[in-house]
Amino acid sequence: MAVRTPSPFVVRTAAAAVLAGGMLAAGGAPALAAGPAAPAPHSALAPAPTTVTVTGDGQSSAAPDIAVLHIGVESTAKTAQQALAAQNRAADAMLAAVRKAGVADKDVRTESLNVSAVTQHEPNGASKVTGYQAGQVFSVKVREIEKTGSVLQSVMDAAGDAGRIHSVAFDVADTGKLRERARTAAHMDARAKAEQYAKLSGMRLGRLVSVNEGDSGVPRPVALPAVQFDKEGVPVAPGEIEDRITVTEVYELR
Repeated sequence: MAVRTPSPFVVRTAAAAVLAGGMLAAGGAPALAAGPAAPAPHSALAPAPTTVTVTGDGQSSAAPDIAVLHIGVESTAKTAQQALAAQNRAADAMLAAVRKAGVADKDVRTESLNVSAVTQHEPNGASKVTGYQAGQVFSVKVREIEKTGSVLQSVMDAAGDAGRIHSVAFDVADTGKLRERARTAAHMDARAKAEQYAKLSGMRLGRLVSVNEGDSGVPRPVALPAVQFDKEGVPVAPGEIEDRITVTEVYELR
């Protein structure tokens, strides 16, 4: 059999294809050369910033400017109707004294009203109803705090033996200002700690990354139990109202 030698044109064409970087597949077109590698993600190149987490505590106090009185009346009688009638008379006298002292109606609120049976336990274990008790409790806000003692004296004189003083709580009308000062103190405390840690580590304090305020509650009134009141003089001592804030802050270090 005769062997045919490829023509010079065919050899030159195949060589040109190889030099051009293409590989001829059977029955196919030349394959594309691989492109340049994609750049690495930014996160893989830039390390995470160094941070410091600190906790700050803040406290503020103020003299109270209002007093909240929890006062009431209580009467006992043979029947529920008699007990309620006696309670109503004492309550009317108490409220009249409150208004006479200059307390506005909007600052007086009924907290509770109840009528219940008074029982006595027999030696054999049985219970016997001996009468009925009626009572009512009022919340009275005294905005002229220096009048607290005189208001208490007036209402107790008006209600007589039916009068009851349950508690007195001193508070501030604007708790927002008290909280703002506590929050400022907490932030300054946290930042001072972060600056110290930056200095100790030979770095500079960077930007504030996050702030988280803890659940420190709201300013609570200073409550005085009823045993502290003397009906003869009804002395009171307002003291101070305090608020506390805790914050957790994260700063960058550079």
